[in-house]
Amino acid sequence: MTIKLIAIGKTDNNELQSLINDYTRRLGFYIKFSFEIIPDLKKSKHLSEGQQKQKEGDLILSKVNNSDTLVLLDENGKQFDSVTFSSYLQKHMNSGIKQLIFVIGGPYGFSQEVYQRANGKLSLSKMTFSHQMVRLFFIEQVYRGFTILKNEPYHHR
Repeated sequence: MTIKLIAIGKTDNNELQSLINDYTRRLGFYIKFSFEIIPDLKKSKHLSEGQQKQKEGDLILSKVNNSDTLVLLDENGKQFDSVTFSSYLQKHMNSGIKQLIFVIGGPYGFSQEVYQRANGKLSLSKMTFSHQMVRLFFIEQVYRGFTILKNEPYHHR
């Protein structure tokens, strides 16, 4: 199985990007993982919230195949602790799917079409985090999940 994270817009903080790169590299020891950035929309100031969600949604859906399992990082999604999230990852690996895609949407969330295509929604917290930080937190949690599955000492219970 491959895990892919898709996010709208580049990370403009070098320190965060360095940490994202570090955890992405670490994840490579456990699973094929990729992080794909969809560039920010040009001239988005001239678009309504709905138009922006629609355009971003079209770009997101263009990256997803029919056979992919699509999970949205969404404030109304299911919340897990780290151990339960590792079981969630294991369940997907056992299911035989080829690609599990997680998506961090743009500033206004997702279009209706993206919600309709999604196979699930996941929330990292009831708190609000910047889109930049969510990337790091999520990739770190995927890494933590694999260390839990391998019984490695990274996660102390």
